[in-house]
Amino acid sequence: MAFDGMTVAAVVSELKREIVGGRIYKIAQPEEDELLLTIKTAQGQKRLALSASASLPLIYLTEKNKQAPMTAPGFCMLLRKHLQNGRITDITQPGLERIIQIHVEHLNELGDLCRKKLVMELMGKHSNLIFVNDGELIIDSIKHISGMVSSVREVLPGRPYFIPQTQEKENPLEADHDSFIRTITAKAAPVFKALYGSYTGLSPSASNALCLEAGIDGDMSTAVFSESAQGDALLEKLWRSFAGTMERLKRERFSPVIFYENNSPAEFSALSSHELEASYGDGNVKKFDSVSVLLEQYYAQKNQISRIRQKSVDLRRIVQTALERNIRKYDLQIRQMQDTEKREKYRIYGELINTYGYHVKPGAKSMEALNYYTNQMITIPLDPLLSASDNAKKYFDKYGKLKRTYEALSTLTLAVKDEIDHLESIQTALDIALREEDLAQIKEELIESGYIRRKGGARKVKITSRPFHYVSREGFHIYVGKNNLQNDELTFKFASGNDWWFHAKGIPGSHVVVKAGGEELPDSVFEAAAKLAAYYSRGREQDKVEIDYTQKKNVKKPNAGKPGFVIYYTNYSMMIDTDISPETSGLEQIEP
Repeated sequence: MAFDGMTVAAVVSELKREIVGGRIYKIAQPEEDELLLTIKTAQGQKRLALSASASLPLIYLTEKNKQAPMTAPGFCMLLRKHLQNGRITDITQPGLERIIQIHVEHLNELGDLCRKKLVMELMGKHSNLIFVNDGELIIDSIKHISGMVSSVREVLPGRPYFIPQTQEKENPLEADHDSFIRTITAKAAPVFKALYGSYTGLSPSASNALCLEAGIDGDMSTAVFSESAQGDALLEKLWRSFAGTMERLKRERFSPVIFYENNSPAEFSALSSHELEASYGDGNVKKFDSVSVLLEQYYAQKNQISRIRQKSVDLRRIVQTALERNIRKYDLQIRQMQDTEKREKYRIYGELINTYGYHVKPGAKSMEALNYYTNQMITIPLDPLLSASDNAKKYFDKYGKLKRTYEALSTLTLAVKDEIDHLESIQTALDIALREEDLAQIKEELIESGYIRRKGGARKVKITSRPFHYVSREGFHIYVGKNNLQNDELTFKFASGNDWWFHAKGIPGSHVVVKAGGEELPDSVFEAAAKLAAYYSRGREQDKVEIDYTQKKNVKKPNAGKPGFVIYYTNYSMMIDTDISPETSGLEQIEP
């Protein structure tokens, strides 16, 4: 869910409890558009991070400190002058706007009590941190916005501060039954769009959640309320959902949660509901007591995924280019292989001409002969300018050429198919990668495979990436390779002969090893390890994946085999889902 007005309300509620009454002890500006306030309260020291980043505006309490620059920027120095040792008297949110006002009182140089506000506007690319005096005049801001940039409002020292009304939206906290009915039915749009298009602070995700709670399809048109026999009842359900949510906001009854899809954070909500949680399913909901902890964890995980995606762009392009080239080559070779299927026909033609050609008249264009392989009569085309023996030789030459082509292509197609499988396995490894050291090991594999040239004089990088490590509910340790080099290391150097080995059948994926320790594994451990093999494979988006498993002693490395490629002949198989959430799989991940 977006950082909407309801999330802001949850943050304001938490900040009121935690830092109102505290004194601002330190002010730092670690980034161009970010502040870090250290606040001393009766409960101890707190840190408040405020980011006006255009791509990711945020405000939350954090325990992490950030290195500030040696020379503080001008805006930071100004805040230190006015707010250092100032007391936070209140934190407010106008309506359900994406705005947080931090009210501070302090003594000036003459010892007079002064009141000022630090205003955090969380409005996407228009986000800003604005310092305002008690007369609502802007003292300064972390971003200056002139009239040349915005015709709606200038954000410059000395200008009046006001909240720009760029859209005709109502305050949802002030809505009553009759006004809500009038507002929603007046808009000809899908229901969820009518909600967020009419009220401040509601995002599309929050509006869809309100519809879900009311049991209404958010994509259906508001016309259904007037044109359907059940229209009034549906509208009443939507009102009850809306009113109940607004009441929870007023009473500050927040329930922060993160929703996961495929073990990755999909969205979050400051006001969860049974219906919303049920839509994601058991094991995909993580609840929090603090919205700050939620925001820090959610965006840290999101940032990690997006950062790795960005850093892996070059590697993905190299792999994709090589893969497309090999697929084109493979398709051409398969077509050429299909052309060689005529070779046996030409051999038989040659044999039959040698056998029955003595009665062929000179200049004949064809001959009838009994095919003694099928016991059927066939017609053999002839070159009228050649003798029977020369026609036979011509067909034997064609056969010989196609046979040589077939034999050569049989070897080449296998090699190209191996290369395609190898590149697809590297693609899967790039999808699995979570850290820069994981990418470094994949890059090393690409260098060793000849897809990337090692720069002159550059040494082989030190590999620090380690396999994923899980522990089952029963206490068995399970390891998952992140890439082909790790898969080889895990299977042939780390695993013992009686350990159990798992892999997705017929598709690229990780090697999964269960350390048996000489014990017999319970069925639940087999299932947990199979889930890991399914999740860390190309089939992770499927409902079920077929998994092969066997003891490690049955797994062999073929001669000159590509990294990560193995053969085995004795194995079991099972169909399993890809849900590795702790609640359903019983797995606990151990951080390296």
